[in-house]
Amino acid sequence: MSINLSDRAKELIPKSRIVSFASWQANYSQAEIEIFQKADDEKRYLSDRDLELIQNIKPDLAGNLAQAKLLRENAKEIVDRARNKLLEAYPNLTKPGGDLYPPMRAEACWRDFWQFLRCITYGIAGANLNYLAAEGLENMELLYQELKVPLLAMVTGLENLKYFSLQEFPTTERVAIAPYFDKLIAEMKQFK
Repeated sequence: MSINLSDRAKELIPKSRIVSFASWQANYSQAEIEIFQKADDEKRYLSDRDLELIQNIKPDLAGNLAQAKLLRENAKEIVDRARNKLLEAYPNLTKPGGDLYPPMRAEACWRDFWQFLRCITYGIAGANLNYLAAEGLENMELLYQELKVPLLAMVTGLENLKYFSLQEFPTTERVAIAPYFDKLIAEMKQFK
């Protein structure tokens, strides 16, 4: 069973790519950007091979790449914890009459959490806070309006993703990683 999407939603989905590597060209080789772009095009986290290739080109990113790998390896657990915490705060969200009912709406939300974490890992891996695409975010905002996505719950979910992701790291690393989450959270807080 799938969600019946309006033509407008179907039009906005491919335009709602929130990551862009266009601004990376000044500091990254085309080979590096292509690794990131291919992973994003395939909607997947950076693979071990991708991380190895990037580290061979830019050895100074080893720490960042290890952080991205740790988040990738724990993505399911992080998303599950963020979801459970969100449902504690909004217990009626997935029940009949709730904003994430029927169940396929909730599943779409949890997939978004997984995708948000994936996008954040690109910024972390590349040590680049400018990983977001303004146009993609604008289209995602329009898509969320079209689908009547509960924005407060989504922002809370992102904050939960941040919290549970940071728990994977020692305090010293948390300070360095937090801004990558904060960047996306700040953008989504501006959605109407």
